[in-house]
Amino acid sequence: MHDLIELDKKLLLYLNSLHTDWLDPVMMLFTQTLFWLPLYALLLFIMIRTYGKTSWIPLLGIALTIFLADQITSGLMKPYFEPSLKGLIHLVHGYTGGLYGFASSHAANTLGTATFFWLLLRDRHKWIVLLFPWALIMTYTRIYLGVHYPGDILVGGLIGMASGWAGYRASVALRQWYARRTASAT
Repeated sequence: MHDLIELDKKLLLYLNSLHTDWLDPVMMLFTQTLFWLPLYALLLFIMIRTYGKTSWIPLLGIALTIFLADQITSGLMKPYFEPSLKGLIHLVHGYTGGLYGFASSHAANTLGTATFFWLLLRDRHKWIVLLFPWALIMTYTRIYLGVHYPGDILVGGLIGMASGWAGYRASVALRQWYARRTASAT
C-alpha cells in the first residue's frame, strides 16, 4: 500500500508541475460548478423535451445519482482522509479546495452525471458521449489545482459511475412501475 501511495504522490507532483500561467485562470474557471450551469440547463431541457410529462422520473434518477455520489465521497469518505502535500504543489491563487481530499466529489458528481445521462439518452442523442470528456477535463482541474491526488480522482470517478448506473436503473424501474400503474388505471 505504501508503494501505491508513493506512486500516487509522484504522479500528482508530476502532473501538477505541468502548469502554465495562462492556463491557471482557465482551470480555476473550469473547476467551478457555476461555470457549467448552462450545460446542466441544457441537459435538463433535453430531458424534459425527451420525456415530457414523465420527465420527473429521470429527474429523480439524476437526483439519486448526485445524492449517492456526493454523500458517499463527502459524507462517508472525506472525513477520514486529509491530504498532506502543502508546500510541494503548485497552487493557483492560493486555492486549496476543501479540507479533505479522498475521494474527489467533483469526480464522483461529474462522472456520475455523465454516466446517468449517457445511459438515459445514448439511443436518442449520440453526442451525449461527449459528457465523458467534459467530466475528465473537470476532474483533471482538481489535479492541476493541486487539491486531489490522481487516486482520489480515480476512486471518486468509479463511485460516480456506479452512482450514475444506480440512478439510471432506479429511473428505469420507476418508469416501468409507473407504466404498469398507468396502464392498469385505464
